[in-house]
Amino acid sequence: MQKTLLFEIFLAEAAIYLLLWLSNTYLATLLSLIFGCIAFIILLISLLVELVERSKVPSWYYSLMIASVLAPAAAALIFYLLGNELSWPAFL
Repeated sequence: MQKTLLFEIFLAEAAIYLLLWLSNTYLATLLSLIFGCIAFIILLISLLVELVERSKVPSWYYSLMIASVLAPAAAALIFYLLGNELSWPAFL
């Protein structure tokens, strides 16, 4: 996979997360944490399995998983750098 395609996928993921952050911060926080953690756990399991037994997983898979872990964090960082705050419901 070309590096430009990987960067474009990262930007698309970050843009989707950023739109979610701008529309509903509570839902964005939950989904960013859930999807980011799931991608991170899948990445860790993939790396551990790769250490135990060499597989034929292409190297771009790991780069894509790292981008999927970093995209929610990047969107949240951009959201806060724009000067926005969390507007969670009052019952929390």
